[in-house]
Amino acid sequence: MDAYCYRIAGGDGTRIDPAEALADRCDLVWIHLAQIDQETQDWLRGPAGLDDYIVDALTATETRPRCEAFGDGAFLNLRGRSKEEPDSSDLLASVRIWAVKGRVFSVTRKPLIAVGAVKQEVTAGRIRDPGDLITAFATAITTDLDPDVAELGDQLDDCEEQLDANRVFELRRNVSRVRVAAIAYRRFLSPQRSALEKLAALPGDWLGDDDRLHIAAAADRAARMAEELESIRERSALMHETLSDLRAEQIDGRTLIISIVAMVFLPLTFITGLYGMNVAHLPYAQEPWAFDAIMGVCTTIAVGVVLYFVRRHWFTH
Repeated sequence: MDAYCYRIAGGDGTRIDPAEALADRCDLVWIHLAQIDQETQDWLRGPAGLDDYIVDALTATETRPRCEAFGDGAFLNLRGRSKEEPDSSDLLASVRIWAVKGRVFSVTRKPLIAVGAVKQEVTAGRIRDPGDLITAFATAITTDLDPDVAELGDQLDDCEEQLDANRVFELRRNVSRVRVAAIAYRRFLSPQRSALEKLAALPGDWLGDDDRLHIAAAADRAARMAEELESIRERSALMHETLSDLRAEQIDGRTLIISIVAMVFLPLTFITGLYGMNVAHLPYAQEPWAFDAIMGVCTTIAVGVVLYFVRRHWFTH
């Protein structure tokens, strides 16, 4: 079982063995499990002594951000960036947290970037109770996600500046990538805001007033990112429509040119086809000036058709 634990007493965080953590009586013990398997579930149900419904919530395969109060504790599910390459359908990894007074259990399936930041807070002595630890998780996750959301907006700004009918396919790929990422992030950030707001309002003496303020601030930051992602999604949709219109205009322009060329050569093709027939008695077929005459007639017709299109402004519409 991949696990590590910290004993926190008087603000000092010391790493200890999981077996020692269960018998420890200090300000706070944080037990983090970095994988979900049968051994982890058995340990949580057995030595850890957690109820089945809490173990099921900590080890569920499919999760979404939420917060639920159970007895004297609270279960919290958050989503953040992982160190591993994300799946195209699931860009954020989950951390499941069970917190009661003096104990915090956290479980991840993938290595979460925010866990490293929380470890630093613990070893630096800035974590003193479960509220501080949960606040550190919420703050680390939102702080890590904020630059990614801003980068999506910058990428979309670049696409808008590069708007060009000759780069439609490239820009559409970039806009689609930004839009998919924005939708995937927003899918979790909106409920994450609600989960943090619910946590900040939960009763319990293990959450201090300062913790509630910090959690509310993290919820507000998640709300701002969710709004930014919604704006990016709407802008991406508008950009996609604009690129489709540019592509349609480009095709229309090319079709117009082809049509004009066809209209110019249509009467010429008729004349040359007529005199190209291998039959007798064609008018003036035996005259020495017949070829020059036919070329003159074709040139006159071509110039006349072109002048007609110019007067009708076909070349500019």
